[in-house]
Parts: sequence; C-alpha cells; structure tokens
Amino acid sequence: MARSRGFAATSRPRRSGRVQSESRLRIRSTTVLCVRLGDKVVMGGDGQVTMGDTITKHHARKIRRLYNNRVLAGFAGSTADAFSLFSRFETKLEQYHGNLSRAAVELAKDWRTDKALRHLEALLIVADEHDTFLLSGHGDIIEPDDGVCAIGSGGPYALAAARALMMHTQLGARAVVEEALRLAAKICIYSNNEVTIEEAASVRSAPPAGPPASA
Repeated sequence: MARSRGFAATSRPRRSGRVQSESRLRIRSTTVLCVRLGDKVVMGGDGQVTMGDTITKHHARKIRRLYNNRVLAGFAGSTADAFSLFSRFETKLEQYHGNLSRAAVELAKDWRTDKALRHLEALLIVADEHDTFLLSGHGDIIEPDDGVCAIGSGGPYALAAARALMMHTQLGARAVVEEALRLAAKICIYSNNEVTIEEAASVRSAPPAGPPASA
C-alpha cells in the first residue's frame, strides 16, 4: 500500500508540471509590440500560430480595434481566451465611456476573481490616444515608462530592438514597430514576418529617448 501511495503522490506533480509547461508555452508563443512615439501609438503582432512543435497558421491577426476603433488591443496566449477577454474588456469600455484606465482596472479585478475568467490564459496590451497598459490574469496593470511594451516569446527581443531604434534613429512609430518585429522574428522560433499593424493618434508622447549618459 505504501508503494502504491508513493507512486500516486509522485505521478500527480508530474502531470501538474506538464500542464503548467504547456500553459506557459501557449502564452509565450507570439510577439506583440506597442510603441508610443510622437503623435502616434502603433501596435503590431506577428502572424504565426504554433501548436507544440508545429506551425499551424502564418497569417493570424493578434491585434484588434475596440470601442469604435479608438482602442488598440493585442494578445499573447490562447485565442479563444483572448477573444473572451476582448469581449469583456469592450463591455467595460462601454460601461465607463471609453475610460481606458478604469476599464483596465475593472477587467483586471474580474480576471483575477471571477471563477470563469481566472482560468483564461493570455496577456493583453491595450492602448488609446492617452495611455498604454499591459494586463495579466494575476491582477497586474503595467504602464510602461517610455511608451514601449511587448508580450509573448519574442517580446523581449522586440522591446530591446524598439528601444534601440528610438534612441539611435529618427524612425517614426510605425517604422520602429515594423523593424523591431522583423528583428524579433529572426530570433524567436515562435514568430514570423507576417505582421499586422494598427495605429492611432496619440495626444501624449512618450519621453524622448536620448543618448546614454556619459560616465
């Protein structure tokens, strides 16, 4: 009996670890980048859909416009879960008359506490003419200091590329997003060059990225 109990006890953690690993893989496997620069806010995402070690789609759209096209939203994670969150978020935008920060806070609350929503696996970036936020199911609401944020497995590469381009070139927001996503796709095996880009006017520019301070 002791041997049987020991086997059961060791088998459960392995299943849990496998499920958690698969969950993290689903959330990582994409690249979405948002850049606020000058009078524009631009969001872009790659088009690759990966299931395990197989590419199943090349032209997926991971960016959407919400609330009369005034809000840009992008996701990394399960598509069905992301669409459920988009629908709930758009309801919040309607409820709070397009107030992005209030809608983001209320969605984060529901996402963390609601029995149905808290099992949804995705990360979201949402932006309008004033603000940019990164949202997670853990209740996180992050506003980037420099107007640039990214999610997905290729997110760190795209983020680093975008910041370098903003610091050392005169490219506009759209060109920065295009080039950063192209560079990320060269490194991240879960991302490709089939990019979808949406842009909107911005009334709040990010702080200019100046050259690094000399010692």
